[in-house]
Amino acid sequence: MNSEQAKQIRIEDYLSRIGIAPTKVRGHNLWYLSPFRNESEPSFKVNRSINQWHDFGSGDKGNIIDLVMKLHQTDSVSEALQAIERAVPHPQNRSFSFRQQEISDEISNIKVKPLHHPALIPLLNERKISIELARQYCNEMHYTLNGKAYFAIAFPNDNGGYETLNPYFKGCIPPKEITTFNRKTATVHLFEGFMDYLSLLTLQAKQAEVSAVVLNSVTNLEKAVPFLSKHKLINAFLDNDKGGKQALEKLQKLNLPVRDISKRYAEYKDVNDYLCRKKLPKFQKKQTIETEKPKPKLGKRFAR
Repeated sequence: MNSEQAKQIRIEDYLSRIGIAPTKVRGHNLWYLSPFRNESEPSFKVNRSINQWHDFGSGDKGNIIDLVMKLHQTDSVSEALQAIERAVPHPQNRSFSFRQQEISDEISNIKVKPLHHPALIPLLNERKISIELARQYCNEMHYTLNGKAYFAIAFPNDNGGYETLNPYFKGCIPPKEITTFNRKTATVHLFEGFMDYLSLLTLQAKQAEVSAVVLNSVTNLEKAVPFLSKHKLINAFLDNDKGGKQALEKLQKLNLPVRDISKRYAEYKDVNDYLCRKKLPKFQKKQTIETEKPKPKLGKRFAR
């Protein structure tokens, strides 16, 4: 899929496929609760006539590629195109008109059960996460959105919502919230996504004994600060991209006792890519990587 093909996909179709539904329809505008923060009144608009989005909370706006890059916290257009193709694999040419469409704004028939669906096991295998470990932290969810049935790996958060992942897309069953594991330790581990947390536990099973926070989106960082501030050391397993770097800088500006672990997997986007040995393309690698000293391996044990 190239950029022009991606731009032919309706933004509302993409959002629907990743589990995000509008809360109201006003003419050719669809209004959503912003996928970038918790809110009770919708401030995220999709204009169907021009296929553009506008997040009034942040002022950001753009086309579908801009949106997916922001959702995935990446500067890579190629990575965004891959994410779009996974969610909407067969784009069709469409004209953007003012015609009304009947839209269901409710996710219904939600069923949560133990993780076992045969279509989800290969996804875990691809990420090198054992089904036994995944079952300790995740469930399997089935739900209906706009009359279509979906299923996914479901990782619960602290407020009754779930992060969802299947072979075609990742999304959220609201409310969007962080996930905390309070092990009563002096150290806390910080992650952007649950696959990174499971990846560390795959590499070092004993790290399950250490307190941890999964942001489920870097936009949730402020929500995690009260829990993080209770600890003497924060091991930040953030992504090696713009979003991860900005999150780290925010923590440092708050004078929190944060240690940047991402340097240990500087050639990889995140902990799961490190586990899978999936290196970043050269042009995406951090330019600030130190070369004078060899990097310690992620396998080094951490204080608890």
